[in-house]
Parts: sequence; C-alpha cells; structure tokens
Amino acid sequence: MYRGHVLCCGGTGCTSSGSEAIINEMEAQLKANGLENEIKVIKTGCFGLCALGPIMVVYPEGAFYSRVKVEDVKEIVEEHLLKGRIVTRLLYQETVEDDGIKSLNEVDFYKKQHRVALRNCGVIDPENIDEYIEADGYKALGKVLTEMTREEVIDEVTKSGLRGRGGGGFPTGLKWKFAYNAKGDKKFVACNADEGDPGAFMDRSILEGDPHSVIEAMAIAAYAVGADQGYIYIRAEYPIAVKRLEIAIGQARAYGLLGKNIFGTDFSFDLELRLGAGAFVCGEETALMTSIEGKRGEPRPRPPFPANQGLWAKPTLLNNVETYANITQIINNGAEWFSSIGTEKSKGTKVFALGGKINNTGLVEIPMGTTLREIIEEIGGGIPDGKKFKAAQTGGPSGGCIPAALMDTPIDYDSLIQIGSMMGSGGLIVMDEDNCMVDIAKFFLEFTVDESCGKCAPCRIGTKRLLEILTKITDGKGTMEDIDRLEELAYTIKNSSLCGLGQTAPNPVLSTLRYFRDEYIAHVKDKTCPAGVCKALSRYVINREKCKGCSLCSRQCPVGAISGKIKEPFVIDSDKCIKCGACMEACKFGAIYKK
Repeated sequence: MYRGHVLCCGGTGCTSSGSEAIINEMEAQLKANGLENEIKVIKTGCFGLCALGPIMVVYPEGAFYSRVKVEDVKEIVEEHLLKGRIVTRLLYQETVEDDGIKSLNEVDFYKKQHRVALRNCGVIDPENIDEYIEADGYKALGKVLTEMTREEVIDEVTKSGLRGRGGGGFPTGLKWKFAYNAKGDKKFVACNADEGDPGAFMDRSILEGDPHSVIEAMAIAAYAVGADQGYIYIRAEYPIAVKRLEIAIGQARAYGLLGKNIFGTDFSFDLELRLGAGAFVCGEETALMTSIEGKRGEPRPRPPFPANQGLWAKPTLLNNVETYANITQIINNGAEWFSSIGTEKSKGTKVFALGGKINNTGLVEIPMGTTLREIIEEIGGGIPDGKKFKAAQTGGPSGGCIPAALMDTPIDYDSLIQIGSMMGSGGLIVMDEDNCMVDIAKFFLEFTVDESCGKCAPCRIGTKRLLEILTKITDGKGTMEDIDRLEELAYTIKNSSLCGLGQTAPNPVLSTLRYFRDEYIAHVKDKTCPAGVCKALSRYVINREKCKGCSLCSRQCPVGAISGKIKEPFVIDSDKCIKCGACMEACKFGAIYKK
C-alpha cells in the first residue's frame, strides 16, 4: 500500500511541455529520499486544463499543481511528500486571493463539467489494464456476454438516446440495428479515430487516457451485431495514442478479453490498428473503409450504406471514438441514467476541444444543452486581455460561426443546425474582436481545398472557385456581385457534392455571410478590413499627438517607409509600407495603430 499518489499528465499537450522529464525526475527524487515504496507515480491521460500544463495532482491531499517545471520537483518531494508542507506557490489559483487547496471539482473549469467519456482520463494509468479493471473496466463486456442477448444490448443503446459523436448525430442504436439485421457471412466493426478538424483533440485524448474503454465498447458492439473482427483507423500523427492502443490491445489479449471464447463464451473477437496518413477526407466513413482496405482514400456513393456493404463489401458498423467511450457507461448504469443527462433530443454529454482566444484552453465535457455563454465565460474563463467575444466556430471546417448575439444558444444537435452551425466532432474555436470573419472563412476554405480528394467536380472545382472569390475580396478587389456569387456557389456545392466534406465545406462561408455580411460589404465597398487583419486592406498610421519623434519606428522599418524629424511626429508612406508591423512593435508610446 502506498500512502500517497502523484498523478502526472502524460497526454500530448503536457508531454510537449516536458511532463516526461518531470515524471522521470519525480521518480529519481523519490528514490533519493527513500520514498519510492511510499509514494506511487502514475502517468495519466489528459486532465483537460491544457492551458496550465504540465499538471500534477498529489493525493490524498488533492493538491493541484500547475505549470510544473523539472526544477520544481525536488521542492515538491522534499517539502510536500517528505515534510507534509504544500508548495503553495505551485498550486493552481483562479484568483490572487486563493491561498488554499482546491479539489478539481471546486475549480470553475470543472464545476459544470460531467465527465462520462473522459471519466478515466487523468485518473488512471492508461498503460495498466489492472487500473482500468479496478475502475469497473470490462464489467460491461462481461455483463452483455453472460446476461444479455444481442437484441437486448441494441435495445439498451437505443433507449439511451446516444447519437453519433463524430459529427452527423445519427442515432447509435439505430445504426447498430441496421448492422445486426444486415445479411452476411462475415461482419466487421470499426472505429473512426481519424480526427482531422483543425484544433480538435477529443478522440486523441480519450485514446491516450483510456484506450481500454474503446476496446471494450468495440467488443460489445461486435457481440451485438454479430462481428468477430474490428479495426481502429487512427492517424499516424498520434504516436502516443497509437502506442497506448498497441499496449492496451496486447494486454486485453493476454487477459483473454480479446481473442477466442471471451469470458468462457462462444464469442470471439479481435482488433487491429490501421494507421491513416493524415487525409481529412478519410474521416468520411466510406473513404475510411476504402483506406483500411489498402486503397486510395476516396468516398463512394451511398447507398449501399456501410451497414450493408462496408469493408470488403461486408456489413460493417462504424462509430467514432467518443461514441464508443459512452457505451460501457450505458451498459453499467442503464439507459435511463444516460438519457437523464442532456436535452430531449440530445442525450448525454459532449466533449469539446476549447481553443482560440480563450483563457482556459483545454478539453471539456459538458451535458448537452449547456449554453455557449457558460462554456465561454464560466468554464473557459472568458476572453484574454479584456477583449470582446466575437464568434465561436463549432464543427471545424464543416461547421459555422456563432455570433455574440447567440451566446445563449444551448449546445445540442438541433439548436446548432437551426443557427447554421453543427456539432461536428467537437472542435470549438473562440474568436475575439481582432478576428476578421472573412479571413476566417478563407482559412477554412484553404483547408478544405487542400483536403478535397478531387473525386467529384462540385468539391474539386467549386471549393477552389469559392476560395478565389474570397481571396479577391480580402485583397480589396471584390465587388458586390462577388458576394452574391459566393453565396450562390456555396449552396450549389452544398447540394451537389458526393460526400460530407464537400457538402459541408461551404458552411463557414454561409454562416459568416449570414451573421457578418457587414464585414464582407466593408471589404468590398469601403476597401477596408474592420478587424485590420487583411493586409491588402489595412494600413499603419502614426498618431501625431502621441508620437514623440524618437525615430525608433523609422530605424526598425525594413523598407524605409517611415520618415520625419527628431522630436517631431513621423509619418508612414502607405505606398512603400509592406505592413510587417515592425514599427508598431517597436513603438514604446502606443503611437502607431493599424486601421
């Protein structure tokens, strides 16, 4: 028995900030102080509050240390673990008045969260199957194999109201029923872990922090639909998640939880990994399956749907990581428990990767129906530097921008669709007053143009034409007719593309046109970018009243665009200015601004 535990985040975010070295130093310091048999170090998955990493939580006190450095470890060991004195300078503090220990549940970031899919992330060692089993791991699989029929499992998932967390929101139980009813001598289950949205890291964090939850859920799904082989399609850019999945699959096989006659029954099931090469289009189900088969990842027309003809033309059930992460909890706690969370049509919770112009960047899991305002202001801690909230992009390149006027919109499938956005897989990018919405639409279009597989003309050609018009507008060469053409073309692409990538690619354009049309008009009519982002439409100006005539700006200008006399106001020649911003950064008196 250990008298204390030190939980250190081993997710990608904290690992990139040096948590591996911190863990190694912690183990070395414990040994040096003779504490290696008293204090156990556990490398966990993501705690969620990525903005404060590397994170360390010490139990039984629950001391929440943030932004820990290697040089802090010796002090933590000698003061806290050896002498029992909390290192207060390293404790997470929400306000300067905070001076005591706050448990994770008392921190504003976590108060309104309800961790279901993320229940074990930051709690257990993802590389130790015994810790997963101690947290009721594989209990659900044992239950369905020994106590439930396949129909009862599907009925339980259906009654829970769980909808696909990959973006479309299709009822999970109904999808399982289709695969169950499909005729075929061989069936497959697959997991979509090809998380490609910019700024999204929900699925990656689940796989890094709780890989067995997905493995167990896939085995349950396989039993329910009559499959004996599964595939997890994961992008190769997730090395930590891949490593932990490989470890977890090996451990499950060693424990007899994968393979032949699981739990002594006649049910057999095994899993393999397939690494994707980073193609965004392979997040689309038919393209993903084509890639698993070893072919070029391109979508194919539907019907037939994968439930009838998927992998190698056999019935295939495909869900994403977060969808699977909810399954064991539904089996263990019951459909009524799960359906009591969320709203009437959107049951349960949703994991979001909260990023952009927000104080508390990180991973959050909230009950469906939580408002955008609660996420931004309470969980996210508001906008940095006192800036005003302008918009939030949900659904990544497939989603839309939600303006400040709609901050009280509940986050659920139907509410987001009504306002021109979508849930997507769970990326939530926050923007402030310094963001140009035309430029945001252009950014997402650049991404989808690069990621289009080129199979269908509306997406291959249409998105490029959209991008050309947007570029023309941001370059100050647009016309009012271009705005009309932009909207017309967006709807054409949306209605005629082959797969979800092309069908949703125009969403950022349509939503910004809907809520920020005045910015488009300003770019076209006034030849100005209100946010000062678009270089071709912005210029640097010196405020004559604030300028001290120090000449520092002139000396920093790489093209000699600034002139004047010492102790007199300087001026910028807009024709020469390359808009690099060096002058504004150099000015010590705030005399230079961009308009």
